[in-house]
Amino acid sequence: GTRRLAKGTRLDRALAHELLGAAESGMLDEALHLGWADAGDLHEDEAAHRLALAVGGAGTDLRPPHLSRVDVAAKWDGVLHVRTAPLVAINTLDPLEVFTLFHAQCVASGEVVASVKVAPHLLPGEVVREGMRLARTDGPVVEVRPYRAHEVPAIVAEGIGEPQFDRFVAGAVAKLEALGSRFAGAVRVWEPDAARSASRAQASLERLVLEDRHPIVLVTGVSAGDPLSPFREALLALGGSFVRHGVPAHPGSMIWLARLRGSTLLGLPGCGMFSLATAADLLLPRLLTGEVLD
Repeated sequence: GTRRLAKGTRLDRALAHELLGAAESGMLDEALHLGWADAGDLHEDEAAHRLALAVGGAGTDLRPPHLSRVDVAAKWDGVLHVRTAPLVAINTLDPLEVFTLFHAQCVASGEVVASVKVAPHLLPGEVVREGMRLARTDGPVVEVRPYRAHEVPAIVAEGIGEPQFDRFVAGAVAKLEALGSRFAGAVRVWEPDAARSASRAQASLERLVLEDRHPIVLVTGVSAGDPLSPFREALLALGGSFVRHGVPAHPGSMIWLARLRGSTLLGLPGCGMFSLATAADLLLPRLLTGEVLD
């Protein structure tokens, strides 16, 4: 008559007496369903909280239960990593529910990256313990890897005019600063003569990778599908290797990954730095967390 009780409300002695009094006085206007916990049973909020503790790893915080759901939030800006095998295994356990954002998705501090819920108001504790065991096997289900502050240079291996070059630089500055890093400038190596172009590219790689040891170097003007590029010749001459030609995303067929010593080279067309969204936006954030992409 005067107020409503939410589903899953725990009854203490005072509330029980209040309900009995309402029933006796005719104020209880709807049927009341009660659940009595057996030995080892857990309340839904406690079950979700325990499972969320096991699901969330480094870079995550738990939010208080809301509607019997516990949210897992990012502690800092970074890239979300989801281990899908234990996630699937947990969700085959009736009645556990764990749902997440996408693996390798960029997330912001405070953003909810996963949620944990159970269906009934009471459930056996052994089901939750099995879910926790699955979540903790070989590491947590979700973690947020923070961006590292890098100085990232670029090599321009094509002949482009000043407007396009300036636009490339502006795009690189904006994207890197948004991810906590700094653009360290661009070196132009293109020459009309292929041999001279290869020589200049090799000299730039020697300085940026072998001497300065930048862990990430951007390269523009080298198509993933061009096996005769002077830059490719220079990279291979120094003992580098290509990891991937093209990325299974659109636009992404011109993007490539290469390794030289301990550095990763991300090759992309000039528009890859200033277009609204390309495959570079899938790869660059992961590289800036220190992840080694294969």
